[in-house]
Amino acid sequence: MRLRKLTRLISSVVEGARALRARSRARPARKGGRRRSGTEVSVKTAATSDEMVALMNEGGFDLVTASGDASLRLIAGDRVQPINTALIPSWSTIDERLQNAAWHTVDGVHYGTPYVWGANVLMYNTDVFGDTPPTSWNVVFEKMDLPDGKTNEGRVQAYDGPIYVADAALYLMKHQPELGITDPYELNEEQYKAALDLLRTQRTLVGRYWHDAFIQMDDFTNEGVVASSSWPFQVNVLKAGGAPVASTFPEEGITGWADTTMLAADSPNPNCAYMWMEHSLSPKVQGDVSAWFGTVPSVPAACTGNALLGDTGCATNGYENFDKIKFWRTPTAQCSTGECVPYYRWVSDYVGVIGGR
Repeated sequence: MRLRKLTRLISSVVEGARALRARSRARPARKGGRRRSGTEVSVKTAATSDEMVALMNEGGFDLVTASGDASLRLIAGDRVQPINTALIPSWSTIDERLQNAAWHTVDGVHYGTPYVWGANVLMYNTDVFGDTPPTSWNVVFEKMDLPDGKTNEGRVQAYDGPIYVADAALYLMKHQPELGITDPYELNEEQYKAALDLLRTQRTLVGRYWHDAFIQMDDFTNEGVVASSSWPFQVNVLKAGGAPVASTFPEEGITGWADTTMLAADSPNPNCAYMWMEHSLSPKVQGDVSAWFGTVPSVPAACTGNALLGDTGCATNGYENFDKIKFWRTPTAQCSTGECVPYYRWVSDYVGVIGGR
């Protein structure tokens, strides 16, 4: 993410070269900022992962920081190149759970440097739910009366990205086990149809689909929204401002994202790009970014001694929940279960769901 889960393409210009770090989860980088190394960094942002992929296809960047719903597409499209981890001295400090993650490692080849990660939590209004916080995603998927006695119709939200189909599939894994879903990113036709049917039902409940964190925060504050998938960023900002919100990990599990800094296939400044990747792994950078966006560092050493994050920040942001998260991964036709519905279908069909079709 870097300002948006906000999905930001962070384009860095290194000594005249352009590096793109994508996504909007990271702390905003200084445009035109020059580090002591002589590297000048500029930032390009994208509103969604799909826009980020489109910008990478246009070229002109050195780096991109991409989430799992974009990284495999960039690899498959030859828009990024393998990295040489030997050129990144701090590689060994990366959380072992991330070093060979499926969203940036293909056939044992690394295509990026882990950056930060986080969960898509269920954010809810504590005035509405009181002492009975929601334990299931059913509050956003099924019509019901909430603890305040009012219906959830028009008071819940859903993420507007196609990757959200996986959230529906994750819900069905528990509530319709006969479908045989084992991976929310690997769906056969029957499983995929069931997920779309659930999303169409949800459409009747959703007041507004969200992708902009700040608009969602305003919706919780001023527009009567009381439950939705969200990021820790929104939860932390709203709580800091005194808003009656909290978050939880529902019993069905959660999806999540892990950002990877990837080297463009045609990077004009690979040496500077490697300097950036090394810099991104410093405990201070990792801790500061995680404090700002509510993420978890990819370098565990950042979890202690950071003035902004604090020694409890990693726990607050979900460090121990890694194994409970189904991290975003681009759906492909060829999958471990045989033939699966590819991502381009997720894109077109979810647009239809949002449009009421």
